[in-house]
Amino acid sequence: MRTRFRCLVAAGLVLAATTLLVPGAASITPEASMGELGAGFLWGVASSGFQTEGQPPDSNWTRYIANNPGWDSVGDSVDFLSRFRSDITLAKNLGVKVYRVGIEWARLEPQPGVWDPAAFAYYDEVVDAIVAAGMRPMLTLDHWVYPGWESDRGGWRNPAMVSDWLTNMRKVVDRYAGRDPIWVTVNEPVAYIMHEVTLNGTDADQMLNEVAQAHNSIYDYIHQVQPNALVTSNVGYVAGAETQVNGPLMALIGAKLDFIGIDYYFGYEPPDLAATGAPTGMWDLPVRPEGIYFALQHYSKLFPGRPLWIVENGMPTDNGQPRTDGYTRSEQLSDTVYWLQRAKTDGMNVIGYNYWSLTDNYEWSSYTPRFGLYTVNVRTDPTLTRIPTDAVTTYREIVAADGVPANYLPTRGPADCRLIDPPASCDTPVTAP
Repeated sequence: MRTRFRCLVAAGLVLAATTLLVPGAASITPEASMGELGAGFLWGVASSGFQTEGQPPDSNWTRYIANNPGWDSVGDSVDFLSRFRSDITLAKNLGVKVYRVGIEWARLEPQPGVWDPAAFAYYDEVVDAIVAAGMRPMLTLDHWVYPGWESDRGGWRNPAMVSDWLTNMRKVVDRYAGRDPIWVTVNEPVAYIMHEVTLNGTDADQMLNEVAQAHNSIYDYIHQVQPNALVTSNVGYVAGAETQVNGPLMALIGAKLDFIGIDYYFGYEPPDLAATGAPTGMWDLPVRPEGIYFALQHYSKLFPGRPLWIVENGMPTDNGQPRTDGYTRSEQLSDTVYWLQRAKTDGMNVIGYNYWSLTDNYEWSSYTPRFGLYTVNVRTDPTLTRIPTDAVTTYREIVAADGVPANYLPTRGPADCRLIDPPASCDTPVTAP
């Protein structure tokens, strides 16, 4: 088990290290009537602190960047630090009900046992602004970043890491539970592990067990403080290998997930079937929106009846340029929502969807991959102007209607089943009426 997990992290999660998140398993009724997702469906947008705030304090990631001179520096990023009110207004104008942000440990506790009141005051303003805009905060406790002093102690190699982590996170819970947020304890733990193995020499199995311990402990604490809370740890879905890659994690934390949070991005493209050479960046990876159905089906079978939420989904472009496959952000979004509706119609308990991301951001070494509903030209535009993409109007219309029209057909039909999520996608192939 230990050796197998280490190999999966080292090999299979080269995918996750480049945000390679892919599809699951399904039984499809092409004739099933399509309908709206319903007025209670939780539409949202997502972001993270380190990737958007700018001017980050000393942390494991500022050090990783400093040690890799070919990487972009973070700088001001998109300056969410001072522009959060206007970004929250952009989200409000979409009509969404949820805004996911990160609460950065490195800001809150710059020295061991010393918390910064100004940092808490900043996050107070962010959370209050989300609530005042009529949205519910979704707060991520750990999006792969911890303080520089914790790096000095070894990060997740430090035997006291879980204790240090919980000390800070309990303070965050105490501070914000009264705003009734939705909680994400740890973002994509297996991808997090892969980064720490690669960049910090962390033992994968040790970190898996410690992250699970941290999640389970803070889950219990959140429910003590906020009894009706919704708490998850979102997984980065990997087509064709989901059970092997995220299965060990889910075995450790699955009982303490109020909903299954799934991040879904790309389709499966095995090397022997690839028509082209190796991708030059994540914008070259295959987008298969029908695969989101299989991801939802996978977890609906694994956790029958448990609510399912797409915590992240989107499509990258190369520095904002049109994709070589011609697929637009608007088309990808509409097609994805079509498959969400198919999943809901077929009995899967899908309760929410977050678009990643509201704006472009720092993608863990580079500003080249663009995911934003709003483009921000960080490298060339000192004003950091938010420029709407074609998906802004599309998402606003989808949210207003709680889905795409009942007669909507995807702009692209399903791919060869071998490119979606084999063997499940070939055993029960997906079709569009």
